[in-house]
Order: sequence, then structure tokens, then C-alpha cells
Amino acid sequence: MLPWTTTDDRPCLLITDGEGGPVSDLADGIEEMQLDIGEELLRHARAMHADPKVPDREFRFLSRRLAEALSDALRVARN
Repeated sequence: MLPWTTTDDRPCLLITDGEGGPVSDLADGIEEMQLDIGEELLRHARAMHADPKVPDREFRFLSRRLAEALSDALRVARN
């Protein structure tokens, strides 16, 4: 399974002979980047929780980004 979906949100599958290839390498790189983004968002969230002056709109924005990152991480974990 690739780390992205079709336009109608169905999984994209890559059929290989077990050997790595350019599309497989691209998918692996994107998965790594998605996990790195999730870790960065988590660090940011922890810092925001420590600051009582953070506006609610920033928490809502962060919440949306964390939900996206969690979706990406779950897609990676299921493969």
C-alpha cells in the first residue's frame, strides 16, 4: 500500500516482485517524512500545552494537523 489515497479516498496499491524500485523508494521516503511531521507536531503540541496564553484557534489548527498526522501514521503502521 502506498502512503497516499486515490481522489475518492481508496488505498493505492503497488504490485512489485519483491524488489525495491523508484515508486517503492518514493513511498518509503514519503512515509518517513509523514512520521517526522507527526513527531514535530507532537513536540509543538506539548509546548503549546505548557503555555496558558495560546489562543483557542491555534489549538484547533494544531488538532486538525495532528489528526492528519495520526491518519498518516496509522496508514504506515498497518503496512
